[in-house]
Amino acid sequence: MNTDTGHRGRLVPPALVLAQITSLQLGSVVAKGAYDEVGATALAGMRLLFSAIIVCVLARPRLSAMVGRQWRPTIALGAVFAAMNVAYFQAIEHLPIGVASTIELLGPVTLAVAMSRHWRDVAGALMALAGVLLLASPGAALPVAGLVFGVLAATCRALYVVLNRRVGLLFDDWSGLAVALAVGACLLTPVTAVTHGAAIARHPHLLLTGLLVALLSSLIPYSLDMTALRRIDVRAFGVLLAMSPAVGAGVGFLLLDERLTVRQGVAIALVIVAAAWSVGTAGNRAAREPAKPSPRQEPERPHRDVPR
Repeated sequence: MNTDTGHRGRLVPPALVLAQITSLQLGSVVAKGAYDEVGATALAGMRLLFSAIIVCVLARPRLSAMVGRQWRPTIALGAVFAAMNVAYFQAIEHLPIGVASTIELLGPVTLAVAMSRHWRDVAGALMALAGVLLLASPGAALPVAGLVFGVLAATCRALYVVLNRRVGLLFDDWSGLAVALAVGACLLTPVTAVTHGAAIARHPHLLLTGLLVALLSSLIPYSLDMTALRRIDVRAFGVLLAMSPAVGAGVGFLLLDERLTVRQGVAIALVIVAAAWSVGTAGNRAAREPAKPSPRQEPERPHRDVPR
């Protein structure tokens, strides 16, 4: 009985990450379908604004109860949210979703390599890194602008993984996520209003599109990420994200008819194999080693229920 429970427990983080990846890629499809009417920055701004409103209503964060050690990483996460949203949405404007997802993965994979201590972890992460580099290397016939935004998104994604885990451990509920989203929205929404306010006013139905993108690309994935990062470390999380290019390529092909070259397919396949390898070796080690609870380094605070 205990063995079955432990086995199911090890499957929870991969299931959470796969669910967030699927939701995020579906949100990318919705956003990309609206690019004929509005730009990437506008969709990124609406995505953050609606996400912040929804999470703040659900979590009802008490700002007066937050201390300096909570504010600093939360504000930093908010700034990363704003930059990451713009960079990734600009990247998928120039690149197929599967390709953009693979380049963005460069950040978490590099982080996973840096934090790995076992040769199997390093082997899996390096295999994923090889796939990403093959995809983005000279001669890949990809737009330079798309590659630049993809690398920027990758950098932000690595910072996001570290900061999201930190914020998740500093709060017992979703207050940290709510405040971070609000900070990101405060940074990005004014830019959106100035650059694309007129276009949104001419096409008010885009507000519904922005709301749907917020749910699929922000609210659901960020919540699942924070839940997963409370259970696993950033190295394991970064490797699990290697599933995203396969999901992105599949969703792009089925819903947007985005076709990949042989080179792109091989690169994505390398990343998928690396993910399967890393998850398998991590699961084998977990079966042999007793689970250790994650230490909470912050002083205890009054508990608040997680919104349902």
